[in-house]
Amino acid sequence: MLVKNGTQFPKKLFKKKKKVAWKTTTTEASKASKPLLIKEIDTTQEIRLNTTDNELNRVLGGGLVPGSLTLLGGEPGIGKSTLLLQISLKLPYKTLYVSGEESQKQIKMRAERIVPNSDNCYILTETKTQNIFRQIAEMQPEIVIIDSIQTLHTDYIESSAGSISQIRECTTELIKFAKETNVPVILIGHITKDGTIAGPKILEHMVDTVLQFEGDRNHVYRILRSLKNRFGSTAELGIYEMLGNGLREVDNPSEILISHKEEQLSGTAIACTLEGMRPLMIEIQSLVSSAVYGTPQRSTTGYNAKRLNMILAVLEKRAGFRLGTKDVFLNITGGISVDDTAIDLAVVAAILSSNEDIAIEEGFCFAGEVGLSGEIRPVNRIDQRIQEAEKLGFKTILVSKHNKISLKNTTIKVVLASKIEDVVSHLFG
Repeated sequence: MLVKNGTQFPKKLFKKKKKVAWKTTTTEASKASKPLLIKEIDTTQEIRLNTTDNELNRVLGGGLVPGSLTLLGGEPGIGKSTLLLQISLKLPYKTLYVSGEESQKQIKMRAERIVPNSDNCYILTETKTQNIFRQIAEMQPEIVIIDSIQTLHTDYIESSAGSISQIRECTTELIKFAKETNVPVILIGHITKDGTIAGPKILEHMVDTVLQFEGDRNHVYRILRSLKNRFGSTAELGIYEMLGNGLREVDNPSEILISHKEEQLSGTAIACTLEGMRPLMIEIQSLVSSAVYGTPQRSTTGYNAKRLNMILAVLEKRAGFRLGTKDVFLNITGGISVDDTAIDLAVVAAILSSNEDIAIEEGFCFAGEVGLSGEIRPVNRIDQRIQEAEKLGFKTILVSKHNKISLKNTTIKVVLASKIEDVVSHLFG
């Protein structure tokens, strides 16, 4: 007991405050920031670290920003650890790969399949942040990778690893380290069964960039998306192919997203979509058949189910096609999901092609949005879409009549349509 002003207090009320996990050692970082006039602020582009991976560089906006914190999420077994280990083995910078899930021998066995020899990658198996920072202080890495944030724990929080308080505190310590040393940190994060990042929502607010690695483990292709990016666009997309020796960057996604068939089949149409600055040619597959079980089924893969119902209603009301008693199945090949409304026209073409059992002629593609009154609406950056279709050898592209096309001397034939009836008459006479 302690006595103060004649009153007794327990000693535990006067315990010293705990020290922070990461203590600044540089005098420059400890200087308080000063207010500046907005016209005096330097707007020169920040220096970025090249990850040697073109797909990751594109999604990040040009590379890793020094002092940034990046969170990579994805389903178990999708390839998050493989992707970051592969990058860390190829980086020309001194990299510390911290794993709380695998031993050093397990990581070494996986590394031998990807990149047998690396002179810059150091492996540390540790889950306690105090020990991790001690090793960081000794070796002074240029990039730190944590696999995963849910396995870390700190002595300053009395709870198990993976709990909300542990994840928040460990992330706070890593942010403090990254901002004060200018060392970029990449975290791997688990996701819940509904696909969101495990842990508190504040985790996504704290970090600078949130990346999502997605795909089907039964397919070889993986999609890397940006859900949040303080240093670049969130509309960019990276595509990888999972092989036995790691992940391969896919330079031309259109080749893998379009099936190669010996003969033309009904129910297939090619759409020209955009993912960020990147034009893609994707294949839309549709199957329309009589409903056997009474209630017609509407099933989609990679496309919004509500938008499919809207398009079917437009086809029935405005174009006179009786699809209310038929099952309609729609699939976007390659296992990717597309939100671009410019693929509506290809969805319409694929459904009508399957319904009439007439194949769309080879070399035909589509780029247009369908409105509720059955009109074909214009889409943005139509010139870039046309150029991509021409580059890949397509002969004809069907677009909205209201699009302003500035291209000249193109070899591809551009067909203009204002209503769904124009599309039907052009495709099926």
